[in-house]
Amino acid sequence: MAQHPAAEIHTKITTEEIAKTFDEEIAPVDISGHGTEDWATLVIFWLMCACVFLQFFTRYVLNDSFAWTEEIAIFCLVGVVFLGSAMCVRQSRHIHVDFLYRYLASAPARILASFVDLVRIVVFSYLAVLVWRYSSIISDEMMTTIQFPKMPFFMMVFAAFVLMALRSVQVMVENLRRGYSVLERPGAFDGSEAEAALEAAKAEIINPEKRNSASEDVVIFETRKIEIEITEQRIVKGKAKPSRSKGA
Repeated sequence: MAQHPAAEIHTKITTEEIAKTFDEEIAPVDISGHGTEDWATLVIFWLMCACVFLQFFTRYVLNDSFAWTEEIAIFCLVGVVFLGSAMCVRQSRHIHVDFLYRYLASAPARILASFVDLVRIVVFSYLAVLVWRYSSIISDEMMTTIQFPKMPFFMMVFAAFVLMALRSVQVMVENLRRGYSVLERPGAFDGSEAEAALEAAKAEIINPEKRNSASEDVVIFETRKIEIEITEQRIVKGKAKPSRSKGA
């Protein structure tokens, strides 16, 4: 006998509830975590978009395409790729192979990760030297469609590799100070460890009988953290005023 699919249940919402969603205040945007390469990449990206749009408009609307837009858009794409790579170095967002670190002890893993950080600095520094040498060779070469030198674009690539090397040094110092890198503890960088700790703390708060003395301090800390997050959300929405949490 054929079974009919269950009817969908749609929760009704009133117009007042819909109107209240527009009254909620938007959380302030924090741009302090962005670096110089982020803003440079954003500017070059929109310059590339403007060239592509201009090419599309002149080709399909005016039927008289500007040939130089395609070449400039290609060089802008090169700048976006290399400056974006420097951004990924700063945020440890490049592809990493951490399979071996799952089976190594903490001490050998720390030594190997530091060696990887050192090799990365050397590689980016050497690539910067190669780009500088290549730029000096073709310093007088002009673009194909317009009389504009290619040197500024290659200098942009050179600056990107220099920035990658400097960011690599910064990442290595932070890893040494922190005691681990993204290779050793990838969960500490993608937020999975924090989420797991928070869920464990919530479970212990809900089930006090499962709480042990060793994790008592962790539970208290995570409880306060949850209270602070809830209070901040209420403050942003304008529904509550900040309150002082009591000591444990």
